[in-house]
Amino acid sequence: MHDKTKSLIEKLESEHHLELGEYEYLIAHRDQQAMDFAAERADCVRREIYGTDVYVRGLIEFSNYCKNDCLYCGIRRDNKNASRYRLTEEQILDCCAEGYELGFRTFVLQSGEDSYYTDEILCDLIGKIKKSFPDCALTLSIGEKSRESYQAYFDAGADRYLLRHETASPAHYAKLHPGSMSFLNRIQCLYDLHEIGYQVGCGFMVGSPYQTPRTLAEDMMFIERFRPEMCGIGPFIPHKDTPFRNEPAGTLEETLYLLSLLRLLQPNLLLPATTALGTINPLGREMGAKAGANVVMPNLSPTNVRKKYMLYDNKICTGDESAQCRHCLDLRMESVGYQVVVSRGDIIRK
Repeated sequence: MHDKTKSLIEKLESEHHLELGEYEYLIAHRDQQAMDFAAERADCVRREIYGTDVYVRGLIEFSNYCKNDCLYCGIRRDNKNASRYRLTEEQILDCCAEGYELGFRTFVLQSGEDSYYTDEILCDLIGKIKKSFPDCALTLSIGEKSRESYQAYFDAGADRYLLRHETASPAHYAKLHPGSMSFLNRIQCLYDLHEIGYQVGCGFMVGSPYQTPRTLAEDMMFIERFRPEMCGIGPFIPHKDTPFRNEPAGTLEETLYLLSLLRLLQPNLLLPATTALGTINPLGREMGAKAGANVVMPNLSPTNVRKKYMLYDNKICTGDESAQCRHCLDLRMESVGYQVVVSRGDIIRK
């Protein structure tokens, strides 16, 4: 590890700020010593705020229809091989009920951008979930909507919203998305969500095509400015039915390193150890926790649709029952010194 790398990691921990060129240097000069040092510091910082608690979110993937054609995504509109499905309101409520029995106190409703679910349908569903499970937080992850729609969901009872920005570089964004999609609109959506009052999560893929240390540095600068409550990052994994099918996957090592840097940048950030991490390495989620992550999101979707929500190839946890999935994660986190807790898992304000 270069002396400059060590000093920049220490500066990030103490000041929670670096210049763009400093982030770029830190990312470009990653080695095993830098990874180990960043992870050690990140774990200390996380323990000061969250102890060894890991928050669990119950993920319900309720539709894999999507109007968008993102070049990296397995449920992109033009993938004719995708087996499409939509869950009914009753099925979604059943997933919540099962999750509640298993100790979940946050539900994450995730889908492609599916116009079948109108604002009226979604607001009615949100209201029913909040009425049935008033002590639970409800997170939406359903893409770009109008500010009016976001306001309606919030007024109906939604607490949080996840919308990955994917990259903070407009030029890089254009290489990952069709021309019909707008980088500026994606960023505007995130600011609208914050202004309305949501706890907001953004995030990006690590190792996506055309990504460079510079574009990753821009991601770090964006997160520094935006101050999200959550940040979901995971390695890019190619899907066989996309234009990026032959692109190399992102690496476990770079993802873990960036998790640690994000923890140092914003100590109270809610950071998931993602399913994609567990997909590229059997112990990926445990390693994510040791690098600074403090959230896991097991799948509550009906087992017969899990294989259909395939954003990337070889996704794990497509067959386990929800109870098995939850029990497995408990044991996995305990094996590395953390415990999954029954809690809404709100951000701790400093």
